[in-house]
Amino acid sequence: MPNRAFFSPGTDCLEAIRSRLLLAEFEVLVCVFTISDDRLTETLLEVHERGIEVRIVTDNDKVFDKGSDVRLLAHRGIPIVVDRSEHHMHHKFLVCDRRYVLTGSYNWTRTAEFANRENVVEIDDPLLAERFAEEFESIWKQGRRWR
Repeated sequence: MPNRAFFSPGTDCLEAIRSRLLLAEFEVLVCVFTISDDRLTETLLEVHERGIEVRIVTDNDKVFDKGSDVRLLAHRGIPIVVDRSEHHMHHKFLVCDRRYVLTGSYNWTRTAEFANRENVVEIDDPLLAERFAEEFESIWKQGRRWR
């Protein structure tokens, strides 16, 4: 599959993320600043309920934002780690099956779809995916498990 770029406002970024999540075969690593778009939350839960390993790293401060879905995701059994740094964990990337990376400025929020000019780039490259997975694992090991 060729590499692709998506832009908001509009549903292109949202649909790119949802499509890739639904195609996951064995692993989904999500490293995002915040998650408050219920449609992405529902998709993550659907993937998790299919038996695909889903793990999430997010910013420790954003967990408490109004509308944050982190508590719901954790309650439904998805392992979540929050960073412990004094600064923001501002990444926005997804690694699927150690092959695909979706990254860019797109926040996993409704505002990102309706108002902001943001982007998602989908990359099919196992070597690059491994680098992103290494960054995910580094934060995962240093972070604090959210319950």
